[in-house]
Amino acid sequence: MEYRALGRTGWKVSEVSFGAWAIGGSWGHVSDDEAMAALRTAVDSGVNFFDTADVYGNGRSERLIADLKKNYKKDIIVATKAGRRLPQQSVAGYTAANLTAWVDDSLRNLATDSLDLLQLHCPPTELYFQPEAFDILDRMVKAGKLRYYGVSVEKVDEALKAIEHPNVQSVQIIFNCFRQRPADEFFLQAQRKKVGILARVPLASGLLTGKFHLDSTFEADDHRNFNRHGEAFDVGETFSGVDYNAGLEAVEELRALLPPGVTMSQFALRWILMFDAVTCAIPGGKRPDQVTDNCRASGLPPLSPEAMATIRNIYDTRFGAALRHRW
Repeated sequence: MEYRALGRTGWKVSEVSFGAWAIGGSWGHVSDDEAMAALRTAVDSGVNFFDTADVYGNGRSERLIADLKKNYKKDIIVATKAGRRLPQQSVAGYTAANLTAWVDDSLRNLATDSLDLLQLHCPPTELYFQPEAFDILDRMVKAGKLRYYGVSVEKVDEALKAIEHPNVQSVQIIFNCFRQRPADEFFLQAQRKKVGILARVPLASGLLTGKFHLDSTFEADDHRNFNRHGEAFDVGETFSGVDYNAGLEAVEELRALLPPGVTMSQFALRWILMFDAVTCAIPGGKRPDQVTDNCRASGLPPLSPEAMATIRNIYDTRFGAALRHRW
């Protein structure tokens, strides 16, 4: 496993880290034993950075990570998120009282006195224009409840506005072979300000694993079943906002580029790691074999210029115009 600097925090984190949404909820059933096996495999593979949120199983993934930390003596950095517990997203909901309550719940779930990294969880765009919300976070840092804070965003424009706030240490943004706009318009600005970038939804909700087909089915409580058109939350969170059938066709084009012995997941993650501005990719994993497969992407050689150009052409031809305009 290779490690990269996370913004100005002084931390070096595994360039393939662990996203805990899948073990929390909305991805079909995962038992506690299965979740813990996946988490342990991540640590054993060199992962030292785990991303979670208070709404992933109503604190379930936070509590599982707390159990992991209790049983491992290694240094583990945990990033969590807050804000999606509001019944309806609004700037008015991001009060000191609400933020304090959410942070206190996460502190209890994670069995810690201070959160390593708190991220605002895809708040309304207007919030990034409200310095008061970031002042509240600054006070929490001074009080010792947080070490650092960052944001998780839906849109590139939100990311650009977020890093105008001087103490934002990280931006979590959807970035994968199907969602390339961040590299065009955001990465250079983040590098200039030494802001860490967490590439979320790196496998496009599993599409980029190459394991799905036209007749693949998903459990009723899996967002890949119930949020394909944005019925529950932003449609960009599910399959990166691409049409499922079009995504399958694009995956077959990508499959032709695979070097011998490299899986689709590893190839897609290695593509992300080609961008120096990226701190880490945060794929999820419900089983140890998935986690092991993902982590092996860190040891792969760089992709060829020809492969990078072909991947860009697939994006431009199939998705660029529509997705760039929306996110």
